[in-house]
Formats: sequence, structure tokens, C-alpha cells
Amino acid sequence: MLVARSTAPAWTPLFTKVVAVVTDGGTPAAHASLIAREYGLPAVVATGEATVQLCDGRRVTVDGTRGTVTPAE
Repeated sequence: MLVARSTAPAWTPLFTKVVAVVTDGGTPAAHASLIAREYGLPAVVATGEATVQLCDGRRVTVDGTRGTVTPAE
């Protein structure tokens, strides 16, 4: 999973190596949203605090349809 404040076009190759994308900022037309859709990845953008709340190694479920990021149990 890729968790970042935002993404940029130079990050596009990373999308082939992840299973989901979560960003602090963004909109439905942001880079992360567009590229995630292109690669068929679930994405949740504009969380405001994903980079603070999610620790390395933390297992979560990303539901791009509902816009939720839920800790795994």
C-alpha cells in the first residue's frame, strides 16, 4: 500500500507495485485518484491525516468505493 501526503506524475511507476493508495490530500481529479483508477487500485484520498495515523507495517483494508480505511484485526 502507498500512503503519502500526495502523489505526482513521477510516482506513477510505483502504482504497479502497490495494492492500494491512501493520501492526506487530493480530490477525485488528483493524480493519485486518476492513476489508481487507471491501474484498478482502491484509493482513498483527502484523509487529512493518513501519514500520521498509519504506521509502517499496519494492516488495513482500503475500500475505495466507500472511502474508508479500516484497521485489520
